[in-house]
Amino acid sequence: MKALFQHTAITQGVAVRVAVSFLPEQSQPDAGKWFWVYHIRIENHSHETLQLMTRHWRITDAGGRVGLVDGDGVVGEQPLLKPGESHDYVSGCPLDTAHGSMEGFYTFHRENGEPFEVRIPFFPLAAPATAD
Repeated sequence: MKALFQHTAITQGVAVRVAVSFLPEQSQPDAGKWFWVYHIRIENHSHETLQLMTRHWRITDAGGRVGLVDGDGVVGEQPLLKPGESHDYVSGCPLDTAHGSMEGFYTFHRENGEPFEVRIPFFPLAAPATAD
């Protein structure tokens, strides 16, 4: 299945594309639990080799509660991207509300070791309305 990327941010030649889907089979609205899966593609359009070192996420639910997630790499990897290469991964996000949002940044290192931040675009998390 080909991902339909709905959100994109480009920082210093690095594109971050996001496709997000609500997963009703992983959600339990009656118990106040909703779950989304997101597919991210990181594309290196710069002229140098870059390595993704860390991630920083800001996850906000419909009640305005904010969760911050910081860690090394993405899904256990710190991909090295040569010019023209891309890296795809899939992860998920549970919320206690039917709506919310995610955004953040990755820290990459250039070949000379210099760090820089690459923006992850803001994207909404929205469960479809259900008929009563």
